[in-house]
Amino acid sequence: MAKRLFIGGLPYTVTEEELKEMFSKVGKLVSASIITDKYTGNSKGFGFIEYEEDKDALTAIETLNNTELGGRRINVAEAKPMEPRDNRGGGGFNDRRGGGFGGGDNRGGGFRGGRGGGRDFQRSDRY
Repeated sequence: MAKRLFIGGLPYTVTEEELKEMFSKVGKLVSASIITDKYTGNSKGFGFIEYEEDKDALTAIETLNNTELGGRRINVAEAKPMEPRDNRGGGGFNDRRGGGFGGGDNRGGGFRGGRGGGRDFQRSDRY
């Protein structure tokens, strides 16, 4: 069974190839990935390695944890399963209340809201 490891404290300049090279010395890798920001594509400074054999993963933790890579000390630990997250909502283009791009009701913000409010916006101080 494959074992997944969390690799933290990575230099922002390290590549997946460099990560694979470093960790493949311990055992046969299934995968290696560096987590990046979805907007900029820049590294977030952590990643994951997956080994074919559990014993290789344990060896990697013992030998590579607290070692230096690119001038930074890396943290190697067993990855924890991702916890389910609540739906944080967010807007959406076609939400009747304005939603999207900043959310909002009919009081402004959002795709239709803008600065002055949505469709339902009424000025009570007119004439």
